[in-house]
Amino acid sequence: MADPVVAIVGAGPAGLRAAQVLAEAGLRPLLVDEGHRAGGQIYRRPPPGAERPAADLYGFEAGRATALHDLADALAPRIDYRPGTIVWGLSGREPAGFDLDCLGPEGHDRIAADRLVLATGAMDRTLPFPGWTLPGVFTLGAAQIALKAQGMAIGRRVALVGAGPLLPLVAHQYAKAGAEVVAVLDVTPLKPKVMAAPRLAAMPATLAKGVWYTLRGALRGLPVRPGVRAVAVEGTMQVEALSFEDAGGRRHRIACDGVGASFGLRSEAQAADLAGCRFAFDPVTRQWQPERSAQGRASHPHVYLAGDGSGIGGADVAELQGERTALTLLADLGRPRDAAREARLDRLLARQARFRAALEAAYPYPHHIVESIADDEIVCRCEGITAGALRRAATERDASEMNRLKALTRAGMGRCQGRVCGHAAAEILAHHLRVPVETVGRLRGQAPIKPIPLREPA
Repeated sequence: MADPVVAIVGAGPAGLRAAQVLAEAGLRPLLVDEGHRAGGQIYRRPPPGAERPAADLYGFEAGRATALHDLADALAPRIDYRPGTIVWGLSGREPAGFDLDCLGPEGHDRIAADRLVLATGAMDRTLPFPGWTLPGVFTLGAAQIALKAQGMAIGRRVALVGAGPLLPLVAHQYAKAGAEVVAVLDVTPLKPKVMAAPRLAAMPATLAKGVWYTLRGALRGLPVRPGVRAVAVEGTMQVEALSFEDAGGRRHRIACDGVGASFGLRSEAQAADLAGCRFAFDPVTRQWQPERSAQGRASHPHVYLAGDGSGIGGADVAELQGERTALTLLADLGRPRDAAREARLDRLLARQARFRAALEAAYPYPHHIVESIADDEIVCRCEGITAGALRRAATERDASEMNRLKALTRAGMGRCQGRVCGHAAAEILAHHLRVPVETVGRLRGQAPIKPIPLREPA
């Protein structure tokens, strides 16, 4: 009996570790990835010819990044690796398996797979605020991509705004690269971080890195301000300044020409949706996530999940989950189990889960951003839909659920298919209706889940 075709979507830490385990077991997995070089977002590699020292790009994580890149290079002859390839559609086959609609360097391809490992990663969680659509405003993830892939900053005078551990990390990376960082504005108050510190100390090495980034930033003179509110980007044709209210209620205005902003991360789970996986609402991160067992199984019997695409955990968790999930898949195929290895991974993942819970407590959801979104603020950039239009649809047309809201307003109907605006639209709708955000549901996934040329679906 021939070995099953196992397709892994995503060549970040989770996907690469899964590919390694499967290859070691004698399989030849198919590894599909949007990136032109394996590594994912966190360990993104510059294009050939533009490489820089790993220590400059990845800091404390240089060793892990190098190890993962070396693994990718070593695996390439043993797997079916397809870089620069977008999975934009996914459908079930009879009697079992999946068809993946892909767009790669050679054009469209439909690939058949018997099992799926979805390691699709995460993207920035965006929330509208005044001026956020001006040219010169990027997400923090995009600011990182510019630095790692192109070796450039998003502006000459850069301001960074947001919530979550990515904010001090990007500030550190930009300052180390020589960029002029004129403001680091954390919308999270200081108190939750202080209260979460004892639990964060459960993983002292990780906590120490965060403290080091903060102290290093202070020594470099980075203007870090916690607990800011009422952030607004000013400008006519592009970013000219950033204004905000500090924790003491005083207004400030800082001239800048580049702004990086995001408010945490959200899972890229559209492929799991198309595969027919069941989702559940996570009240801590306020996200709908595909259900994933501790061993990596999704609700669909032929789908496995690993990494940030099924719950934000970071690169270390992604590597552990990638390995654990691949072991589960092998066991489900009737291959011999390594119970000791599985138990070790389960212990490490349980410890990481406790740390992640503390981290989420340190950076609670910024409700005040949602509450301050004005009616004329654009929420869906693809279709130009404002917060006021969403609220009117709720009040005047009984749009109390996300897919009805989409049908009535076109919010989430553009190129991004709600990947950028869906979360914010749900929060705005729920806040307006005075109901828990989970009661308004989520946008159903549909192909294409990534922007592609119009000729491809035909």
